[in-house]
Amino acid sequence: MKPNYFLLLILTTLFISCSKSTITPEFIKQTEGRYLYNPDETIEVYFEENELFMKWRGAEKITPMNLGNNVFFIKEMNEKVQFQINPIDRLQYLCLIPKEKNESISYDFRKLNNDENVPSVYLKNKEYDKALKGYLAIKEKDTANIYTKESNFNSLGYRELREKNYIDAIKIFELNTALYPESENVYDSLAEAYFRSGDTINAVDNYKKALAIDSGNRRAKEFVKKHER
Repeated sequence: MKPNYFLLLILTTLFISCSKSTITPEFIKQTEGRYLYNPDETIEVYFEENELFMKWRGAEKITPMNLGNNVFFIKEMNEKVQFQINPIDRLQYLCLIPKEKNESISYDFRKLNNDENVPSVYLKNKEYDKALKGYLAIKEKDTANIYTKESNFNSLGYRELREKNYIDAIKIFELNTALYPESENVYDSLAEAYFRSGDTINAVDNYKKALAIDSGNRRAKEFVKKHER
C-alpha cells in the first residue's frame, strides 16, 4: 500500500504546531534565565525567534527538542525536562522528567535571580568577597566538593602570579586561607605572593603562619630568619 503523503504532511504540520504551542511571550519571560545545575555551574536558557536554546558546559547553542506540553528532550543530557513552578517555594525550576511512571517529579535546577551568580562567576569577575561567601557555603555542605579543592585555588593563584597580577594572586590565596585555615601550604603560597609583590612584612607574617602549622618548612624558616627585623 502506498503511503498517504497528504495525510503524513497534515500530521507533521500538526505535530510541529503542537510542539511550538508552549512558546508564548509569557513562557519566554518565565523560562529565560540561568538555572543552578550544581553548586558552581549553571544551565542558561535563552530564545531566538521563539525557539528555545541552552548554554551548558561549553556548548553555546544546545537545541532541545520541543515535545509539547512544556516538555523538552535534551540529547546532550539524554533527559526529558519540564519547566515547573515549585508549589513549596513558588520558584521556577528546570525539572528532569522521571524515567519510571510511578516516580514523582523532582524540582532539580532552580532558576537564579538576575543578580545572583555561582562562586566561579564571582571569582572570574574579581568579586572575591562574594566568591568566598559562595565557596564557604559549598564547603559547609560538602567538605569534599570538587569545586572547593585547595589545589584548584592554589593553581589559579599561581597562574595570576606568573602573569604578575599580584593583587589578584594575593586575593585568591587569601580566599584559600579562609577555606583551609589549617593548611600550611596556603599560607606559604600567600607569603610568596606578598614577597613577589614587594611586601616583605606580610610575607614574613604568612611564612610564620605556615611554620606554626608545619615547623619543618625549611624555606619559610630561612625567609623569616633573613627578613625578620
